[in-house]
Amino acid sequence: MSQQVVTRFAPSPTGFLHIGGARTALFNWLYARKRGGKMLLRIEDTDRERSTKEAMEAILDGLRWLGLHWDGEVIYQFARAPRHREVAEELLAKGAAYRCWASAQELEEMREKARAEGRPPRYDGRWRDRDPSEAPVGVAPVIRLKAPRDGETVIEDAVQGRVVFPNKDMDDFVLLRSDGAPTYMLAVVVDDHDMGVTQIIRGDDHLTNAARQKLIYEALGWETPAFAHIPLIHGPDGAKLSKRHGALGVDAYREMGYLPAALRNYLARLGWSQGDKEFFTGDELIEAFDLAQVHRSPARFDFVKLENMNGHFMRAMDDAELFAALIDTLPYLKGGPEIAAKLDEGRKAQLLAAMSGLKARAKTLNELLDGAGFLFAARPLAMEPKAEQILAQGGRDRLAALHPRLAALGEWSAAATESVVRETAEALSIKLGDLAQPLRAALTGRTTSPGIFEVMEILGREESLARLADQASAQ
Repeated sequence: MSQQVVTRFAPSPTGFLHIGGARTALFNWLYARKRGGKMLLRIEDTDRERSTKEAMEAILDGLRWLGLHWDGEVIYQFARAPRHREVAEELLAKGAAYRCWASAQELEEMREKARAEGRPPRYDGRWRDRDPSEAPVGVAPVIRLKAPRDGETVIEDAVQGRVVFPNKDMDDFVLLRSDGAPTYMLAVVVDDHDMGVTQIIRGDDHLTNAARQKLIYEALGWETPAFAHIPLIHGPDGAKLSKRHGALGVDAYREMGYLPAALRNYLARLGWSQGDKEFFTGDELIEAFDLAQVHRSPARFDFVKLENMNGHFMRAMDDAELFAALIDTLPYLKGGPEIAAKLDEGRKAQLLAAMSGLKARAKTLNELLDGAGFLFAARPLAMEPKAEQILAQGGRDRLAALHPRLAALGEWSAAATESVVRETAEALSIKLGDLAQPLRAALTGRTTSPGIFEVMEILGREESLARLADQASAQ
């Protein structure tokens, strides 16, 4: 029976779940789901000064919002420190590690000498074969791995290919600090082994770590997981992604009005390709994803592409589904909490009815909400400058002629109001647009909106006529 695939996402809770981390989590999730495996979540909270509860919550919240649900309980690395120390002692007992009493001053001298000789700074192994009886009194040692000094360490990477590290370039690195705290290098190996991780997918900034970690696996006689080191995300200008490019927390993308499905699709396509196919359902992504199609060069983040993709997802959504997504996201959107406070059942019905016209013009939920502003506007409506200009240049006179005709309507529907507006334009010997534009301005305060006859039907007879009267009488 083949071994079950187990991946893991292992963020440090020193900040939000940034977009690069979200893509790493997504790749791990897709890989595990395709193979009927598990994705585990480990919070690497060993940096006690920088790890915060708020950051942990932001990471968990971001993953949930993106729909990347992990398997089992969250594992916290710091709580496993006794296990990490136990493994360090095991390596000592096997002769695969040793205690080192080199002082901070000695280490600095080594670094300076290496710099002067044009070599990378490395520990010189001075305690590797010395008798511990020579140890200075009252000094707590570190524990170092006894790394091989010849040969090479090879990483067969699913994305980077075969990567070779000459062992002469690797020093006897620290496993356990003098205060008994495990290093990142040791903790990661022990945790991945104990969690049964079979496939490690992470950023290629960890590629050199993979060689050191493999040495620990080999020293312990443990099976090394498979590796896949994915390129980092760059900005549109090719520079490493920074805040000015969009290296924001996942929570910021929710606040900007992106749909989780669209962001998932966009992140999956960043550095991974599937022919010319751009848009995927969740199931299609799982079915199609493979590490073989992950590119070796960095992907470039493009806000315009993300916006267009989000607009596509919004238009493809059923009106009721999009309405539900908007309502759920209101607490995070600009002006959303104020709108939420006004949403009685009548307004909800109007918003749902307007969804079809609104989503045709919007690329984000913020734009959708902004477009729906006319539903929640208090009378008399505030006018955008262009809308005011249309009304001032003869628009109000035309509305004064239209108002009584609309008021006399028996049935109030998009078709009935359109018929009256067309007849009025004909009677005034003007083009339909010359009447429809001031009508839109009066009803929405803007020059763009969903179809104006749909707007009238959604607002209803009473509100539509009142808004028209406000402008027709404002001569």
